[in-house]
Amino acid sequence: MILITGATGHFGEATIDFLIQKGVNQNTISALARSAEKAKDLINKGVNVKIGDYEDYNSLVTAFAGVDKLLLISSSDMEHRVRQHTNVVNAAKEVGVKHIIYTSFLRRNETASSPIAFIAQQHIESERLIKESGIAYTFMYNSLYADSLQMFMGEKVLETGIFLPIGSGKGAFTARIDMAEAAANLMLAQKLDRSEYIIANTGNYSMNDLASILTELSGKPVAYLNPSKEVYLDAVTKAGMPEMYAHLFANFSQAIEQGEFETATTDLETILGRKPLSMKAFLNSAYSKI
Repeated sequence: MILITGATGHFGEATIDFLIQKGVNQNTISALARSAEKAKDLINKGVNVKIGDYEDYNSLVTAFAGVDKLLLISSSDMEHRVRQHTNVVNAAKEVGVKHIIYTSFLRRNETASSPIAFIAQQHIESERLIKESGIAYTFMYNSLYADSLQMFMGEKVLETGIFLPIGSGKGAFTARIDMAEAAANLMLAQKLDRSEYIIANTGNYSMNDLASILTELSGKPVAYLNPSKEVYLDAVTKAGMPEMYAHLFANFSQAIEQGEFETATTDLETILGRKPLSMKAFLNSAYSKI
């Protein structure tokens, strides 16, 4: 029996879809959801929906009973992420889960000097919890979602250009759908040759690269504007972006500039058995109206 946490989110539901496509019987797939209402699509697919919440330890113990392999999709609650992951790991240990696959993230700088140190430390602590549990584990070091980068650039990027304080920084931005398929393949593997995998695209892209791709796809010039962090924050908050998101986007931009998501090595192509989606293909799909 396998179980996917965060099953009603984009990553979780896509992973379940891939498992079904690859021939896994729905009766052997369990999906953790906070309510049956949120899991209607999964119920319709014939998946076993287990009602549970990262904040409710007893619900996790009940949901994980009989599970052999668990995909822990990192909580989106950055404020309480470590506490929630602690509940998941402890509940998994209590009921005898044999293997945890955890969606961590790619990083270079694990010190307080990182622009996204607050996120890095949450993942580092979560990895420590899993290692110390004694449960067999696999860590997916996921690069930045190309889907997130699309959100940073905005819906009007073809008219306004790319406006982010990233400088000449590059990253191996990766389609979430490819990461979800990789998670499915890792869950299905009878034996893994190691416990840590880099889940990243095969190429590293700068904002100038992406501007050139968008220019080619749209047939009109798309510029890359490289503001300072201060100018960026001032502009986007005046345009109505909530301050919390403005600082989050700015910090991730600085992390990209410093090479946090740039990598010369990746395991994704091997795990997928094919080339990952290129940024040109991703952007063509994402901005399909162009």
